[in-house]
Amino acid sequence: MTTLLKLLVWLLRVVVFVGLFGLAIKNSGPMELRFFLDQAWTAPVSVVILAVFAIGVAVGLTAALGVFLRPQSKSARRQTAQHGN
Repeated sequence: MTTLLKLLVWLLRVVVFVGLFGLAIKNSGPMELRFFLDQAWTAPVSVVILAVFAIGVAVGLTAALGVFLRPQSKSARRQTAQHGN
């Protein structure tokens, strides 16, 4: 049963990849992003979408970084020490 489930998951991954790849190919026309001071950047639409997604991931990870690096309180350390023995 797990082999059939794994096969279905891989089939779904392939279908999603082909669909997104086709979407990227169809939207490969140039897009011009205009910035201040009359500066512009021309790139395919799919590259712009990928760049915006990557920037969003970086901002999200940076925002979550404080939670992971925050020092533990004394009570949390105490509970960890008690349950660790």
